[in-house]
Amino acid sequence: MIPGTPDLLAFVLVASRVGGLFVFAPIFSSHMIPPRTRLVIAAALSLALTPLVAKGHTPPTDDVLELAGLIVKEMLVGLALALAAGAVAYGIQAGASLIDTIIGFSFASTIDPITNLQNAVLGQLYAILVATVLLATGADKILIWAIVDSYRIVPLDAFPTVHAVVATALSGFLGIFAIGLALVAPVLIALIVVDGALALVARAVPQVNVFFVGLPAKILIGLATVSASLPFVAGRVEGLLEQSVQSALITLAHG
Repeated sequence: MIPGTPDLLAFVLVASRVGGLFVFAPIFSSHMIPPRTRLVIAAALSLALTPLVAKGHTPPTDDVLELAGLIVKEMLVGLALALAAGAVAYGIQAGASLIDTIIGFSFASTIDPITNLQNAVLGQLYAILVATVLLATGADKILIWAIVDSYRIVPLDAFPTVHAVVATALSGFLGIFAIGLALVAPVLIALIVVDGALALVARAVPQVNVFFVGLPAKILIGLATVSASLPFVAGRVEGLLEQSVQSALITLAHG
């Protein structure tokens, strides 16, 4: 017999799934939130959800191995959903990092206060934009809804197939590249056109110092294209988050 009541064990299981949000999901995993504060928020959220999702699904109190398996399952499901949600933020940052590399801003990388990682100018700009838009549009409610809805698919005392969990995590991982390229495509196309034009100039007029002329031109055109495309990126963030979360839930349900 495991010490503790079924309610306490249910709380531990719920906290294991909710904890995934604070590892990968945007907003919740921000390093601008102190670790202790994140821990308190996770505990409070788990405490509020436990009566809702544990009703009719009592965890075992007499089988240590089964309980350990349920805890591992809850952690994997939570991490898979969080990765799918985080694909939006990570994808945009990956695309912005690619732009920084092409323009040349990557030589001036600094610590990003949101991700606590090395990031260049545009990478930090896009990271702040995504965080602001998600907070303004109530993305935290979308992520909490996703966690609650996941219990309809995978109840507290049930095990999903390994294929379903892996497919959910993989869909989120692959979404990083697709989302990143889709949102920064206008800037990338503009920079590729500039590189092509500079190559033609270097070929036609070898006396021109293409590097000296091309670097300011790429910075100017890159910043102008970024400024023009930022409203489009901001308008697509919320929709992409909802789409990514819904896709992850469908994948989890059908494997």
